[in-house]
Amino acid sequence: MLGDFKLRFASFLATLWIRSLRIRFSAPPEYCPGIIGIWHRDLLANAAAFRGKGVHALISESSDGEIFARITEKLGYKLSRGSDTKGATNVRHLLHTLQNGGFVAMALDGPRGPALQVKPGSLWLSQKSGTPLWLVDVKYGKHLTLKTWDKFIIPFPMTSIDIRINYFIEKKEKDTRRDNITP
Repeated sequence: MLGDFKLRFASFLATLWIRSLRIRFSAPPEYCPGIIGIWHRDLLANAAAFRGKGVHALISESSDGEIFARITEKLGYKLSRGSDTKGATNVRHLLHTLQNGGFVAMALDGPRGPALQVKPGSLWLSQKSGTPLWLVDVKYGKHLTLKTWDKFIIPFPMTSIDIRINYFIEKKEKDTRRDNITP
């Protein structure tokens, strides 16, 4: 029970800290519902950027993922747990959100990397849904970079962050054939 209290308290503090970040957002005029592709190192900045927008996020089932899931849920995200390799069925659950005109978000390089290398789930999801895959480019004000596999970035409280959306894969017609790529 004490462990759960500590987890709730930590996620409460992290939520307050994320809400303090000052986000400047830019996107092309054709920006529309699709897949928000982020790099694992930028999870915190993106949690701040897309909070309260009803984004459906895919979050790892790891213990770190549990903490992040609690934080993002408080920030207004809809969640599915899993990854594009472990729990690939959950990537399929995101399809429903896309088919209903919503946004989904996932780390392109997954929960374990290698860093900045795209895993197949987001590509499959874009092809299957016929929706664009958007790449999020993040520029930080004051921040700390950890010595982890992804070089995880922790922005200082109340710092400014520039979020720029770019096409990774443009919107295509939905492929309804059964022989297409599966995650």
